[in-house]
Amino acid sequence: MKIAKFNGKGEIFYTIQGEGKSLGKPTVFVRSSLCNLHCIWCDTDYTWNWDNTPHPHIFDETPGYQKYRKEEQIVELTTQELVAEVSQYPCKNLVLTGGEPLLQQKAWIALMAQLRINDPRYWFEVETNGTLQPNEDFDNFINQYNVSPKLANSNNPLKLREKPAVYRFFAKSPKAWFKFVIAEQSDLDEVLELIDKYEIPADKVYLMPEGTTPDRLNSKQQWLVEQCKSHGFYYTDRLHIHIYGSKRGV
Repeated sequence: MKIAKFNGKGEIFYTIQGEGKSLGKPTVFVRSSLCNLHCIWCDTDYTWNWDNTPHPHIFDETPGYQKYRKEEQIVELTTQELVAEVSQYPCKNLVLTGGEPLLQQKAWIALMAQLRINDPRYWFEVETNGTLQPNEDFDNFINQYNVSPKLANSNNPLKLREKPAVYRFFAKSPKAWFKFVIAEQSDLDEVLELIDKYEIPADKVYLMPEGTTPDRLNSKQQWLVEQCKSHGFYYTDRLHIHIYGSKRGV
């Protein structure tokens, strides 16, 4: 499997879930590389923002920032190597993240199957942008989908970020929960349209403020909480930002 490279090895780490339904839960994260979208504000752009690609990013004007060399950001790990890495932690909750994990479903299936053989208590969550539909074998292993559809503020064209059949799949799945990143009123208006269009239950929706610093998150908190109260949604913060700051491996 293609895994994001961090400190010379795969980005696999034990922390707490910072967002959504499982917020605060001790969790092992495995961060795969590669993504089929290119969000302008992405905080894991080292999984897709390669040299000689045209995708803009908010850090483009930041001194010292540059696109990544693909060969320096990916490590290939076998199923056995991944099992060994994950198994060293005293935790059975595993989050498949990225990048976009569903680009590598076959490899994830092999990992989840072996982990369940080793210990049937493993619980698998996947964080996805909601543009790729899980195949049947993948779906059978997953306990929870954390679906984070991208809005116009991501700078992805509509035809790339909104796949109607995939939206309908997740809207009907009892395993799926939706998390939307909100920066301003226009984002909320877009979310309300999507919820109505795809009949997404309000009690499956989380709204999360956009931001990579505690101050930026807090500046939107009160307004967004009131919107959740008004529409019957859940509010989620980015707990890991408040605890650790915006950095990798946490």
